[in-house]
Amino acid sequence: MSQRPIMDAGPGLNFFSLNKERLLFATLGPLAVPEIVEHEIVRKARQDQRFKPAERVLGKVPPRLLEVLSDDVTPELATAVNRIAGVPIESRMRSSKDLGETMVVAHAVVAAERGDRVIVLIDDGGGRRVAAREAARLRRLRERQADIGSIALISTGHVLKKAAGGEDLPDRNSMRELYERLRALDDGLAPLEGTGLMELPCWS
Repeated sequence: MSQRPIMDAGPGLNFFSLNKERLLFATLGPLAVPEIVEHEIVRKARQDQRFKPAERVLGKVPPRLLEVLSDDVTPELATAVNRIAGVPIESRMRSSKDLGETMVVAHAVVAAERGDRVIVLIDDGGGRRVAAREAARLRRLRERQADIGSIALISTGHVLKKAAGGEDLPDRNSMRELYERLRALDDGLAPLEGTGLMELPCWS
């Protein structure tokens, strides 16, 4: 069984702010976000003019393309958050710092522990380290329990690589233009020259 890819706020803000949601969904299919990530996108869209279009895009995307995962406390979600954050879920929910990343990984863990194969779309370095640690834990569990699922970690670079050569990114110039626009929104993205996106086989 497969769970929809679960997306963090960073990629959502970036693609939605540039009105590139069609590229995102065409590449990955329907996505899911935790409630807190939906709230983060709206909050940042209202605080920073660069992200203003993201709220409008978020409001028009139908549920068949974007599912909002409830952050209501369940025993499984509480256990995942406690292990990931080292504090009870009630305490963790009171601190907004990195909360979106925590809930993305926690939801992915809950789905994987029930047997799903889960993709997590996250760019934040700390969030990626947490997701990688949980993915490794699940691999160890799967050696003893065959019904345990998995977490696969992807990034904005993965999305762009998968879309390269298609309708939205037909050539190197379109890739360069979009990547520089994304970096203007998110300085955490690596310089284009270090991504390999300009040397893909599809450009040959």
